[in-house]
Amino acid sequence: MTKAELVAAMAKEAGLSKASAEKALNAFIDSVTKALKKKEKVTLVGFCTLSVAKRAARSGINPRTKQKIKIKATNVVKFKAGSKLKAAVAKAR
Repeated sequence: MTKAELVAAMAKEAGLSKASAEKALNAFIDSVTKALKKKEKVTLVGFCTLSVAKRAARSGINPRTKQKIKIKATNVVKFKAGSKLKAAVAKAR
């Protein structure tokens, strides 16, 4: 699903215009991004939990040259599905 498809689905479900739905989605994305930048956990009960984890520096191999390289430490976003999302996906099989 693309962002445009998500906006259209949100507009239909909530009875909003596509412009309003896009504003709401953009505001949601901005708010989540700001919280994660502050290393805060974002919890949407039943849907998911988003958090920031530190990935340590490690060594890797460049697949093109086969040379060893050093990969810097970085922060990554962790996604943990909530119980309602897990149940909905499990039923879809």
